[in-house]
Amino acid sequence: MELQPWLSVEGIADYLGVSKETIYRWLERKKIPAHRIGKLWKFKPSEVDQWVMSGGASTSKRLQENQNG
Repeated sequence: MELQPWLSVEGIADYLGVSKETIYRWLERKKIPAHRIGKLWKFKPSEVDQWVMSGGASTSKRLQENQNG
C-alpha cells in the first residue's frame, strides 16, 4: 500500500482544479471527505478521488445550482 501525503485545503483545491472557496463550501455541507487535525482540514487524495468518482462532486454542484437558481 502506497503512503499518500495529507493535503491541505489549498493542496486539494489545486489537485481537483477548483477554488479554495469551493472546498470550504463542500466542507460546510459535509460533502467532501476530510479529516480535522487541530484547526486544519486535511485530505487524502484517494478518498477524494473515490468521492468524485462516486458522483459526490457533481451532486454538490447540483445542490449549489438549485440554491442559486
